[in-house]
Amino acid sequence: MKNVDMTVEGSVLTIRVDLEKEFGASKSGKSITIASTEGNVSVPEHEDIKIGLNIYRKK
Repeated sequence: MKNVDMTVEGSVLTIRVDLEKEFGASKSGKSITIASTEGNVSVPEHEDIKIGLNIYRKK
């Protein structure tokens, strides 16, 4: 994962992303990647629950 921190407290999933970080242009070149799970990943402590996240801004 890039710039994604996930924690679970009870039944609440919290996702933290630093919006000031950048990881360069997307594959298409149309946007700048800020954060990504880079595909579907399991939620911590809940292997049967998946999340896929991409955060970006237009170039």
